[in-house]
Amino acid sequence: MAEYQTLKLNSDFRRTYGRGKSAAGPALVTYALRTKNGSVRVGITTGKKLGNAVERNRCRRIIRAAYRQIKDECSGSWDIVFVARHKTVALKSTDVEKAMHAQLKALGVVKLFSEEK
Repeated sequence: MAEYQTLKLNSDFRRTYGRGKSAAGPALVTYALRTKNGSVRVGITTGKKLGNAVERNRCRRIIRAAYRQIKDECSGSWDIVFVARHKTVALKSTDVEKAMHAQLKALGVVKLFSEEK
């Protein structure tokens, strides 16, 4: 049913925060940790500082939609955690997708296919 695996355990989130590499921008913070489980697992965090439940859920939907657009470019086995920032509330998924793609490329999750040609 799910198009990709999700991180659910607090220990997985904490391991990714502690041992993983991070990239930050005004819209999103991305943590990535290379794993051996053979798949990409994604977790999304939205803190209460972002606003009420409606705004936090909107942020999660936007981040999920942005990740769906670039999930096929992710290669290898990774645990990825996306942390929404205050600016995420006002953005559209296409804007978040651009920031997410740049951060995943900087972390080495997305390989540079199109730029090598």
